[in-house]
Parts: sequence; structure tokens; C-alpha cells
Amino acid sequence: MNGATVFVVDDDPAVRDSLELLLEQEDLVVLTFDSAEAFLAGYRRAPRSCAIVDIRMNGMNGIQLQAELSRRGTLMPLIFLTGHGDIPLSVRAIKAGAVDFLTKPVMGSALLTSVAAALRESERLSLQAEAHQTAATKVASLTEREREVMALAVEGLPNKEIARHLGISHRTVEIHKARIMHKTGADTLLDLARIAEAGGLRP
Repeated sequence: MNGATVFVVDDDPAVRDSLELLLEQEDLVVLTFDSAEAFLAGYRRAPRSCAIVDIRMNGMNGIQLQAELSRRGTLMPLIFLTGHGDIPLSVRAIKAGAVDFLTKPVMGSALLTSVAAALRESERLSLQAEAHQTAATKVASLTEREREVMALAVEGLPNKEIARHLGISHRTVEIHKARIMHKTGADTLLDLARIAEAGGLRP
């Protein structure tokens, strides 16, 4: 977990201090905030990161913070802490993508296990975002006609059907497909389908 960043968002200073001490002993970079609003104002993206968030705070609560991060497109795993055994709230948080939901007072070992899982998820999300960006760049390099051909090809249409659908010749479709495969670096139609999906191409 060395070098990773953990954001702690809790309006209880004693909780913030104890979590900071625990996490820094694991060589983690710890940034603490006393409210969701302060976190949103001070947040700066970190490559490997997660947040430990109090579910019930003055002002914006943890669930509202989770929704706001989602709205902003901020992909960061969250671990929720609460002093209340609120099952419906925990189910809602998990369904919205939270990594874990822990009840205060939380055991240090349990928290560290959750943090390790959250950081693994952060790495996965970063790789996924990188793959999406790469695919989007490849799709953007295609002409409009090539994107049309690609969208129909990954839908499983044969060349003759694509030609008929677009009002072009069978040979022209073949030329477009060869250019598409070259520009995207795809070796097979399955590769092309993955790039199309990751790049947000819709038929």
C-alpha cells in the first residue's frame, strides 16, 4: 500500500486523528477533511487512492458525497463508516459502488483490510479508464464513414449487408475495414468489438 493516498472525511476530530495515525503507520499518504464540502473543495486526483467517509455528517452526508462524486465522474472507491447500524443505508451505499461499510468503533485490522481492497479497486479503475481513453482515441482517428462501417461490423453484419445498408460497394467496405483494422491495431473482429465498446462507439 506504500505511497497510496487515503482521504478521510469525518466531522469527528478524534476519529480523523486515530485513522490518520493508523494509516500513516502503513506508509500511506493521509489527507483529512472535516466535511464533505471541504473534501470536494480540496480534492485533487491521486493515482492510487480511496476515501474513508463518515455516513452521517453535518451538511452533506456520505451518501450525498458518493452521489456527487459519481456525478462528477470521479472514480474513487469509498469505504463508509457509521456509528449507526443502518442496514438500508449500507445496502444503498454498496449498491452505489461502495467497497465496504463498517460500523464504529472499527477494528484497525478490519479497516486496513478494506483499505487494501479499495486500493486494488482503484488500480483496476485506473487501468479501465486508461483503456477507455486509448480506445476512444483510436475511434476518434477514424473517418465518419469508417466509424459507420466499424459499428455495423461489430454488430456482426457481413460485408454485403454493410454495403447495402450504407449504399456503397462490397469492395469499398473491404477497403474501409482494412483501414479500420490498421488504425485501431485490432487483429480480429473480437478485438475490434472490444475497442468499439471501450471507445463508446454505438451503431
